[in-house]
Amino acid sequence: MRRLMTAWLVSLLFATVAAAEDPRAIMERVEAAQSPDRGGVDALTLAEVMERYGVPGVSIAVIHDFEIHWAKGYGVADVETSAPVETTTLFQAASISKPVAAMAVLRAAEMGKLGLDDDINTIVASWQLPGDGFTTSRPVTPRTLLSHTSGLGDGFGFPGYDPGAPLPTTLQILDGESPSNVGPVRMERPPLTGYKYSGGGVTLMELALTDAVGKPFPEILQELVLGPLQMTQSAYEQPLSSSRAAQAARAHDGSGKARDVKWHVYPELEAAGLWTTPTDLAKFAIEVQESLLGESNRVLTRQSTLEMVTPVGVGDYGVGLGISKLGEGWYFGHGGSNWGFRCNFIAHRVKGYGVAIMTNGDNGSLVVRELQERIERAYGWDSLDKPIPR
Repeated sequence: MRRLMTAWLVSLLFATVAAAEDPRAIMERVEAAQSPDRGGVDALTLAEVMERYGVPGVSIAVIHDFEIHWAKGYGVADVETSAPVETTTLFQAASISKPVAAMAVLRAAEMGKLGLDDDINTIVASWQLPGDGFTTSRPVTPRTLLSHTSGLGDGFGFPGYDPGAPLPTTLQILDGESPSNVGPVRMERPPLTGYKYSGGGVTLMELALTDAVGKPFPEILQELVLGPLQMTQSAYEQPLSSSRAAQAARAHDGSGKARDVKWHVYPELEAAGLWTTPTDLAKFAIEVQESLLGESNRVLTRQSTLEMVTPVGVGDYGVGLGISKLGEGWYFGHGGSNWGFRCNFIAHRVKGYGVAIMTNGDNGSLVVRELQERIERAYGWDSLDKPIPR
């Protein structure tokens, strides 16, 4: 009897491993109603979950063993045209624009263009940040700006602009001058006193990077990050070019209805201006994973990549990336929320797995969360009873 039980357990183990290696089996499990049913929306298929939350389209790329295991689109990119979501459909990355740009800042530091701990006012040539008495002991630096510990107090998200509206310059955004639709970027506490998310601080970092390198921001990102990582479906284009617009998903509200314009325009490029796909975000995450292991340096050295996932001492951010502990695993990632778009990516620091999910609806975060949980269970992330071989 014991021998039969052992044989059954072995066969179950190999069946689990085989399923984990078969993308089709994983997709079917993620798309189906969940078993066991723990309540919530487990009893619903993925299509039913999307309908429940009013999210027209979803795109996914799953990382397994440091490779893209599978990628797939679901639903429609635009409810008015019924165009299906493909793996090449572009979505607004919103705040995921920040960590991708942070990699370029670190590369610029390696090139000697700036230092992570330099006073930002010694890097920026075209504008100066008022210290307001908060920087007498410690300056604002790229490290603090990219970890949201600079002491800048805007705390606002960027609402974007109608495609036909006049767009502010970066200097007008920083000073809160018309036609900017947000307040000025100013200090409210000394650097490294506490953590407060600051899109305005990241916009200041955008200005510093362009001044230090001496090129337009989109060109810098293409040369330093997007090109080397072969993120061929990605661009910091605001407004989006006509050639890419045909590939782009539309923004939808919380009930899945089309917004009055197809999308908003975000001149705050580093903070919110990236158009991309989950497949390209997965390429970015894999590069971070492999660089941390010392197995890739297409953009950064291992030491510079470690800066991205090492807490600065306050808050749960490194230089550009959020850091979290789930179960026994340490992960890095970032979420994003623009008008009509919600997205997230998360990747394990050492085990070579993760997922990027992008949606085109204001309720997309609910679908993202459910999908991530389903994928975690399907692959047995950080679970000793569901080993996945290298």
